[in-house]
Amino acid sequence: MVRNRARPGAGWRILVTWAELGLRLRDNAPLLLPLLLSLWMAWGDLKTRRIPNYLTLGTAVAGLGFQLGCHGWGGLWSGFLGLALGFGLLIIPYFIRGMGAGDVKALAALGAWLGPRDTFFLFLYMGISGGVLILLVLIWKGLLRSYIRRGWRFLRNLCLPQFAGLNPAESPPPPLKLPYASALALGMLILYLHNLKY
Repeated sequence: MVRNRARPGAGWRILVTWAELGLRLRDNAPLLLPLLLSLWMAWGDLKTRRIPNYLTLGTAVAGLGFQLGCHGWGGLWSGFLGLALGFGLLIIPYFIRGMGAGDVKALAALGAWLGPRDTFFLFLYMGISGGVLILLVLIWKGLLRSYIRRGWRFLRNLCLPQFAGLNPAESPPPPLKLPYASALALGMLILYLHNLKY
């Protein structure tokens, strides 16, 4: 009978791992408050389909104050760049009615906390999260097939205009509305977890 012997120091390794985790969480602490604020925005958007202006304005002002207090004038400049980038990345989707003004203001406000680099990464993570959430909602509502069929028809008509008038009359699927602050919060969670230094 062979006994499994615990390696010497195995219990100590767990303690060291917990200690390392504590240090990593401490190093990532500046992202914790923006994560909590994004969760608050998502909760409000899910509940009322609006992100309150006091929350986005307060987040932006607090983010700029954080940047100035922790990083000086260079940090304040970084906060303003992040705010402008967050606004600029979502203003065109807002104009084509792809999302609401609260979503634009929310990304801009979080950009004040994050600076331009992390704001851009948040934008990417938010887009991926939004795509996954929309796909899940389409599957849940049973609309995925009709949206794929409609998208295929659009692409076929765009590439081969001679088939444009040959489509049978079909009612369009209902418009899909998703409280996009949930994608923003999920993207912020991914950014937070990604920035944990391993």
